[in-house]
Parts: sequence; C-alpha cells; structure tokens
Amino acid sequence: MGGSTDTTFEALGSRIRVIIDSTETAGRRSADSAAAEVEEFIHRFDETLSRFREDSELSRFNSDERDVVPASGLLRTAVRAGLWAAEKTGGLVDPTLLPEIEAAGYHSSRTGMDGLTVEALLPDTPGRHSAGATEDAAWRDFVVDNAGGTISRPPGLGFDPGGTGKGLAADMAAGLLDGFPRFLISCGGDIRVGGSKAKEVPFEVFVEHPATGVKPHLFKVGHGGIATSGIRARSWRKEDGSPAHHLLDPATGEPVWSGLIGTTALAGTAMEAEALAKAALLSGPEGARDILGPRGGILVHEDGEVEVAGSARVRVRLPAIEGSGISG
Repeated sequence: MGGSTDTTFEALGSRIRVIIDSTETAGRRSADSAAAEVEEFIHRFDETLSRFREDSELSRFNSDERDVVPASGLLRTAVRAGLWAAEKTGGLVDPTLLPEIEAAGYHSSRTGMDGLTVEALLPDTPGRHSAGATEDAAWRDFVVDNAGGTISRPPGLGFDPGGTGKGLAADMAAGLLDGFPRFLISCGGDIRVGGSKAKEVPFEVFVEHPATGVKPHLFKVGHGGIATSGIRARSWRKEDGSPAHHLLDPATGEPVWSGLIGTTALAGTAMEAEALAKAALLSGPEGARDILGPRGGILVHEDGEVEVAGSARVRVRLPAIEGSGISG
C-alpha cells in the first residue's frame, strides 16, 4: 500500500486529471485503486448526464413528454446542482438554455476540436454588454422530489448540466478520497483540492491566459475549488460566419460579449467556483469584481490585461510554465 498516483483520462468532453498522495496511508487502499474508483465514477457520471449521448438518462429525460419523470439519484443531484447555481448567481448561470445553445451551433460534442483564437473572435463581435437574467426564468419550474424519486417540469423543458456538471463531478469524486492526505481532481479545469495535508503542502495551479495560451499565473490551493471560464476553447463560427461561444446571455439566448475573455474563481467547492467564474465573465468587468471579490480570482480583459480581484494571492512567473497547468 501507499505511494502516489497521477493519472489522466478523457471524459465529460474534457481532460480529467486525478492526483492522489498516499504516502501516509499504509494499510489502507492504494492510491491506484482509489484513482481507478474515481475514473469509474466519472465515466458513469458522463454516461448518465451527457447531453451528447442519445442513450444517456439526461437525453431520455429531456425528451420525456411527462410532467413528472422518475429519475435516478445522480440525475436528481445534477438538476439540484444546476438549480443551486442558478439561484446562487441570480439566474446568470441558467441550466435551461438547451435550445439556445444548440441554435448557436453547439449541438454536438466539440471534443478534439480547436476553438477559434481570441484574435479571430473579437473583430466580428457585436457591441459589449453584461448578461442579464429573466424574471420568468424557466429553471424555476423544475421541482426535484428526492422522496418520490422524481423530477417535475413542463414537458419540453430541457436541462443542460454544462460546466456546473463538471464541477459537481469533481466534488462528488472528492468524496471518494476521504482518508488520503492530499488529492486533486480536475474535470476540464474545474478543480477540487482536499486532504488533511493539502493546506500544509498546497497544489500549484497554473491558469492559462485565454488569448496567448501561456500559463504564467499561479495559485497555491490547499483546500476547496478553483475554476476558470473563458471563450476560447469552446468557440466557433455559425453558418452565417458570425462568431459564437458557449457562454450565453439568459436575457437574449445569444453568446455574450462582456469585455472579458476569461475569469478564474476560488471557492469552497469546484461547483461553486465554476458558477462564480461563469457568472463573473457574463457580468463584465464591474460585475465580475463584485462576484470574485469575496473569495478572490482574476479577470482577463479583451486587451489581454489580467486583473486580480479581491484578496487572491496570485504569482506571476515568466516565461510561462508549459504543461498540464498543475503541479504537486
């Protein structure tokens, strides 16, 4: 027993990385077996909740014509997480924009596909504005009944876990690693850190600049979550040639151009960090400062300037560190 592991695999349309330090776990399960358990869980999470799989429970749920639909514990948890993120962000992170995201061109997985560069995106974009929520937001029509094992919503109203799902996956997987002194789970950049020794020996997390791709910004994370949201990785051109990306304004259903191209948030969990980072980018510079200020984070403006928000402790290392963006 004992030892450490650092493993990567593909799931959730992203690269997943699991680091487990088990140098003080003699007599317990090995880091390798724990990492295998995490991988199995995340693949099951993906198979259940992917909107790109026709046979997933989520896809079957979204096409179900009943008002009240039986749902597994995992689907109920994901929907509750999406509703929590919507409530937390005042409706900016809206999990019911499935028709809008598909109409914008994101109707199939973009795994393995390169996004447009920021330089290619920005010249053709419309005017800048902050996103807004709608008073009659459809996500308020969801009701999760854990006792009855059902989810209620108007037929035809779909649910999209989006980035919140990746944060949730990281947090749930972290629950499988109780007893290990240090661990980190990254689900496509939504990161959860934990373990009794992680505060003493924090992980170094490098944040990629969305315009340049370099990683000069370093956070030391010993507990909780960190997540980055940006318009570079999941961006494309519509059939009419106009640029688009996956971060939509709930008020218009269109990709938002807020004056920011990337945001990073610190929080108590990966799911909360993901929600805050996305809401910050949607809100534009002024709103982002308010959102990120309490826990800290960074804003990347369209001109490439990086701004530190709140009390975040960020180190800048030049030249940029290449690689995965995480070190133990």
